[in-house]
Amino acid sequence: MSDDLEILRQEVLSELAGAADMRAWDAVRVGTLGKSGRLTALLKALGKMAPDERKARGVALNRLRDDLTRAIEDRGQALDAAALEARLVAERVDVSLPPPGTAQGAIHPISRAVEEMTAIFGAMGFSVAEGPDIETDWHNFSALNTPDHHPARTDHDTFYLPPVPGLDVARVLRTQTSGVQIRTMLSQKPPIRVICPGRTYRADHDATHSPMFHQCEGLVIGQDITLGHLKGCLIEFLRVFFDKPDLPVRFRSSYFPFTEPSMEVDIGWSRRTGEIGGGEDWLEVLGSGMVHARVLANCGLDSREWQGFAFGMGVERLAMLKNGIPDLRSFYESDIRWLRHYGSDPLAPALLHEGV
Repeated sequence: MSDDLEILRQEVLSELAGAADMRAWDAVRVGTLGKSGRLTALLKALGKMAPDERKARGVALNRLRDDLTRAIEDRGQALDAAALEARLVAERVDVSLPPPGTAQGAIHPISRAVEEMTAIFGAMGFSVAEGPDIETDWHNFSALNTPDHHPARTDHDTFYLPPVPGLDVARVLRTQTSGVQIRTMLSQKPPIRVICPGRTYRADHDATHSPMFHQCEGLVIGQDITLGHLKGCLIEFLRVFFDKPDLPVRFRSSYFPFTEPSMEVDIGWSRRTGEIGGGEDWLEVLGSGMVHARVLANCGLDSREWQGFAFGMGVERLAMLKNGIPDLRSFYESDIRWLRHYGSDPLAPALLHEGV
């Protein structure tokens, strides 16, 4: 390469190194490759040269153009990345702090209800068990005595996931946290005493139903567990949760494929005023029953030795009743005014002596 082209290369590279921002970089780019740029002028001058000189000069100029174009692009990308990083640093916000001038945040009613349930059942000796939101068909249905042809699947066959190559199992967004009970019985030896709070999914959406909602289920397995234990456990829970020591509680015969016998649980309620524990009406709040012998067998437990009970409740439903919230959809609208009204003090733990 001739001396004048080498000088031009060094000048452009030096200018690029000294370009501190995109404006300076663009000035170098235009001054080199623009319509009136230095390299462009040299390329235009090729037409005035003799054929032999033009060929050699053209090769050198094209090589220089490629090198400088690459150097200019690389420097532009580096400056652009540096500008973005500087902007991110300047605009960084500590999301763990409340916005300036705003009131302190609050615990969402769903989170608070789960805390209260955990505190109450924890005082009874329950531990918390968790499982995946994406369940296999077997854990979510079949192990719970609900085979493919069972009519109880009608409202639950909803959010299935596409098949995975090499994985010969159907997968579904869990419609209940009962799959956690199955996993617990498969992984732990009795006695068992757990609650299973978590998100669940069904194709429902109105003022009292949501396609995503929360459940809290419970499971107790032992050698001498009876309906008396079930009734005593749930009556105590409901009276403590609603802070009503004399709350009327009623058990009604029902049907669930995974329990036998099965019972719906109602509490005293006033249809006219909405008061919990008042009036002469009854309101259903949860389902329960003794664990079906087939469910125990599916988990490798002998029903002649082990018995138990299970129950399940909607977290949002109980939170709505306790806090007087009329519409389920407001739980997920992210309205800060609603949260300030129904939320709880983030520094106040859910303790039994608070009357929760």
